[in-house]
Amino acid sequence: MAGGITDTGELYSPYVGLVYMFNLIVGTGALTMPKAFATAGWLISLILLMFLGFMSYMTTTFVVEAMAAANAQLRWKRMEKRKEDDEDEDSSSGVSDSDVLLQDGYERAETRPILSVQRRGSSNIFEITERVEMGQMASMFFNKVGVNLFYFCIIIYLYGDLAIYAAAVPVSLMQVTCSAIGNHSCNVGDGTKYNDTDKCWGPIRRIDAYRLYLAAFTLLLGPFTFFNVQKTKYLQIVTSLMRWIAFILMIILALIRISRGQAEGHPSMAQLSGIRNLFGVCVYSFMCQHSLPSLITPISKKRHVNKLVLLDYILILAFYSLLSFTAIYCFRNDTLMDMYTLNFTNCEIINVAFIRYFLGLFPVFTISTNFPIIAVTLRNNWKTLFHREGGTYPWVVDRIVFPAITLVPPVLVAFCTHDLESLVGITGAYAGNGIQYLIPAFLAYCSRKDTQLVFGSGTVNKHLSPFRHTFWIVFVLIWGFSCFVFVTANIVLSESKL
Repeated sequence: MAGGITDTGELYSPYVGLVYMFNLIVGTGALTMPKAFATAGWLISLILLMFLGFMSYMTTTFVVEAMAAANAQLRWKRMEKRKEDDEDEDSSSGVSDSDVLLQDGYERAETRPILSVQRRGSSNIFEITERVEMGQMASMFFNKVGVNLFYFCIIIYLYGDLAIYAAAVPVSLMQVTCSAIGNHSCNVGDGTKYNDTDKCWGPIRRIDAYRLYLAAFTLLLGPFTFFNVQKTKYLQIVTSLMRWIAFILMIILALIRISRGQAEGHPSMAQLSGIRNLFGVCVYSFMCQHSLPSLITPISKKRHVNKLVLLDYILILAFYSLLSFTAIYCFRNDTLMDMYTLNFTNCEIINVAFIRYFLGLFPVFTISTNFPIIAVTLRNNWKTLFHREGGTYPWVVDRIVFPAITLVPPVLVAFCTHDLESLVGITGAYAGNGIQYLIPAFLAYCSRKDTQLVFGSGTVNKHLSPFRHTFWIVFVLIWGFSCFVFVTANIVLSESKL
């Protein structure tokens, strides 16, 4: 993620790319969505979910357009480099005319790029064949301030991601193990409210158990931050399979309970106080823009990529709606857990112990595999942010300082709070807002300006977003900045009432 062009990887069909994108988007955020739905009311939740899905699709097309523009500029620069090398060879052979060279140098920016594109076919210059990460695009299209703001935003988002992961695993372990012994057996999802000071095992309180699990999680997975790790294809297949089994099980179990007349949920239509967290959860749950270069570039045929992305968003919207509506009608609002899987660890919901423990511990397996990858990504972004051309880091800074500033802050946040709904809401509402709305809009605007400057106003990007009018960019920017103001005002007003 941190700047630079990397290998494209093995190509795959558009429909495989569609599945990969679905798996990327439908993750941890989906598990906190039912509680957010219940808190905000079903009507407001559905309207906001559909609107934010539309906004996310729009900015996804902006990123794809910027990727095509970046590929075109890289090709143009290589073409120009070859031309300059040829001219140098001609000059060294004695065939030169100073007036012609001066004139050529003067008109190169205006004439040569357009002629170069025309000779090689303007439709091919924008083909997405090289993987250009968002950090590289920011360096190409933004000024120095813009690049620093980009890295600041992506780093804050990754910190939020790590804090959510660091809290979700210990919470799941605490809820399952503390409720699996003694008088609490099978009572996680029965509406019983536990305080952090309640007993877990003997003198050990629930909050103590949570912090013990957090310490074990940090000691087991934290060291990976100091090394390089790669997500293997087989690990991705296993975690994707577990994710699908878990989500389908939860939907089926909720539908069975509703069909038997055992549903307890009576969701309200609208609760304005719940919009803040719902907004953050929805933004977080549609997040994929930062990983689009890795997903889109290997697709073999990109002619209808925007239509495939639209189909993906429609499927994801339907899936989120099905998961959330079955949840809020199956369970009472006050019994829905921050991590929805924990509602299915109650014996009354499912009497098969294996399924109860599989769903209860599902976040532990899937999140634990992602934590080292996110941590290494954050560490590399820190290195890129402070890197200077030609400079190298001392061993202590490279191997100790950067991994430490990556690992310690999210663990401290998780130590202080395990309120997953708030963590997801704040991460999505602030850093997620910047990555999903503001950065793609600025990338689209700046890449269009650069494309016109380099190739001329008559050149058309073959991957131009369907939302090509400048109105849509302005609309996204106004929406993004308005969300910052709304969420901040909501937090301030909520705190002042306490």
